[in-house]
Amino acid sequence: MARLAQTPGLTDVQQSILETVRDFADKEIIPHAQRLEHADEYPTDILDGMREMGLFGLTIDEEYGGLGESLLTYALVVEQLSRGWMSISGIVNTHFIVAYLISQHGSAEQKARLLPAMATGEVRGAFSMSEPETGSDVSAIKSRAVRDGDRYVLNGQKMWLTNGAYSSVVATLVKTDTGAESVYGNMSTFLLEKEPGFGETAPGLTIPGKIEKMGYKGVETTEMVLDGVTVPDSAILGGADQVGRGFYQMMDGIEVGRVNVAARACGISIRAFELAVSYAQQRKTFGQPLAKHQAIAFKLAEMGTKIEAAHALMVNAARLKDAGQRNDVEAGMAKLLASEYCAEVVQEAFRIHGGYGYSKEYEIERLMREAPFLLIGEGTSEIQKTIISRGLLKEYKL
Repeated sequence: MARLAQTPGLTDVQQSILETVRDFADKEIIPHAQRLEHADEYPTDILDGMREMGLFGLTIDEEYGGLGESLLTYALVVEQLSRGWMSISGIVNTHFIVAYLISQHGSAEQKARLLPAMATGEVRGAFSMSEPETGSDVSAIKSRAVRDGDRYVLNGQKMWLTNGAYSSVVATLVKTDTGAESVYGNMSTFLLEKEPGFGETAPGLTIPGKIEKMGYKGVETTEMVLDGVTVPDSAILGGADQVGRGFYQMMDGIEVGRVNVAARACGISIRAFELAVSYAQQRKTFGQPLAKHQAIAFKLAEMGTKIEAAHALMVNAARLKDAGQRNDVEAGMAKLLASEYCAEVVQEAFRIHGGYGYSKEYEIERLMREAPFLLIGEGTSEIQKTIISRGLLKEYKL
């Protein structure tokens, strides 16, 4: 059989892109990931290489200077980047989501002004829904935009922004009083533009500092404080007539994000398997390589099977979205299975390494700290189960 996580039916262009990214991960990411991650150092040189390859414009239409590739291509690229170092994929993830939101829901002016700069990586995107006290309950957000003439004034506190500092545009969900009966109809998405960096990066908009994390280092995760941020109504995603549509726009973006998290989980799982299968063939106990012991061989078999299953679900969810079909259930399934399996595969690889796996000299130690994040990002496993069960009950309703 072929190596794990192969994808049938790819075009020559897709194959070429993936080979280039895989080679980039092998030569430019993996050799430096341990040092950068342990130092929590921003990977500037790696990002410059990604800009040169045009990866920031991967899914942006060619008319705006991008490559015009599909969500499937994006997911497979993320898989390879995560195989190198998950933080690298995090840097492009929210950027891709914001680019997708602008491409799908933005006004003509927003597309023409923002997408060309986003395609080159000159302008980077961040995505902001969560708040300190909301967690998975999006309806409980407190940040608010109040109309003042032809402008809006925004106040509140947002949480868990990946790329919060280095981004220049933040797609931000806040409450607006539209008079809708549903709380979800009283939310709007604003494209808040700012300078990259920490501190007050736009009038009233402050990025306080970097949140220290167990893993997922190198890429910054931040808060965002809105204190009288004043923007024109043209800052609403899609323009003034899209006020009250923010929740539905963001959920469209979250479906993309869940495919991304599934792809990240697949990438980490693949790397964990590569490390485990290599170590198991080199390390000898009781006179023979670990891989010759049935207990270890069975672990490798289970790991490989889980990777194949997760990859297949991820590819299916991406292809459905590319076909213009709703994929909330499928994306939820992919995210659920891939993240849970990732945690299991990484732990088994860690066990195969024995005591060496606990050493910071070995890559598997880093993966052990990164994998748990995927159980939470873009919705916990419990949230995915809620989405999946609701979809199934709707389809099988008596």
